[in-house]
Amino acid sequence: MTEATSPRRRIDDRPPILSVISPTFNESANVPLLIDALRDALVDLPHEIIIVDDDSPDRTWEVAERHAGDARDVVVIRRIGEAGLSSAVIAGMAVARGTVLAVIDADMQHDERALPEMARKIIDGEADLVVGSRAADGGSYGEWSSARRFVSWVATMIAKLFLRVPVTDPMSGFFAISRATYREVSPRINPQGFKILLEFVGRGRDLRVAEVGYTFRNRIHGETKMSPSVIRSYLLAVFELRFGRALKPQFILYSLVGASGFVVNIAVFGLLEAMHLGTVDLGMARPVRWSLIGGIAVSVLWNFTLNNYFTFYERRFRRNRLVWGLAVFSVVSLLGVVIHVSVFEFLQATGWGAGALGNEPARILHEGVGYLLALVINYFLNVNYTWQRRPEI
Repeated sequence: MTEATSPRRRIDDRPPILSVISPTFNESANVPLLIDALRDALVDLPHEIIIVDDDSPDRTWEVAERHAGDARDVVVIRRIGEAGLSSAVIAGMAVARGTVLAVIDADMQHDERALPEMARKIIDGEADLVVGSRAADGGSYGEWSSARRFVSWVATMIAKLFLRVPVTDPMSGFFAISRATYREVSPRINPQGFKILLEFVGRGRDLRVAEVGYTFRNRIHGETKMSPSVIRSYLLAVFELRFGRALKPQFILYSLVGASGFVVNIAVFGLLEAMHLGTVDLGMARPVRWSLIGGIAVSVLWNFTLNNYFTFYERRFRRNRLVWGLAVFSVVSLLGVVIHVSVFEFLQATGWGAGALGNEPARILHEGVGYLLALVINYFLNVNYTWQRRPEI
């Protein structure tokens, strides 16, 4: 449900050239500062400011409406029962009247003074989309730590590798786009995506993209939105843009975690083998080596941790529920091992493919089939059972 709480128009009734959309959630302390700063920066440019709030508990929407007062250059949209950055931006663009549509965060970290130049490039026909970039000429990441700069660099490299985007700062949430380009690309946009800029750049065809450098500022009020969930959502967006929706992006993340767990398994196995540990009798046909048990145990713990705090972050187990989650995941993992070994032994017994490939290539094929089948079944069980719902805190 979307409620436009202040569908006002400009006092002089001139249609705005620039519509500035700002998606908000718990930004009540920042939104008055944003509105004032935008008015100062755009004093010579007919504009409207559209605040799209996801029904913030701190009543950001109400603060924005009260601060705007009787002025008609501010539209406040309160979304009830809806959430998400990309969908909020699309909701704002859907009601915008400007020929140029811009997006800016409400935390005051983007420099609103860059907006006139960004709009000019579109109005003059130089570009279809203009990115406010921290990495372009004249731009700066400000007082970012080296760790945060590294994360941004990795994210940029991933976008350039998979999407070949023609921008220096694909993680930017600060950009402007022409209304015509918005209308052409918006039907293909995933409203559940995380970085809306990636959606436009990744799904747009032959877009003319320009950049305007700006210096990233420190947040004045509130807390940063950066979290493992943000990183995860970014990777999911990149994977979907690159591979489409036929292959579930979450499954790709799950597979990557599984691949890293395989590496951990081999590393621990090799380390314990070098320590010349003995065997343990588990009542099986042959004693099992401690190195094998250790490798499996550590890799299960590794995979659970990464999946809990990365792949299934929104439904993660917390505090006293962690032990329960690990126990369930371990049972599912053990089932996967049984399936893997059983399929391998069955294919070996039937000799499937050995005649055409030879014994050794067929053995590798059987191992791969067993691994892939176990991976898919484990993923299905973990999605629909282990992390089926958000556990109680």
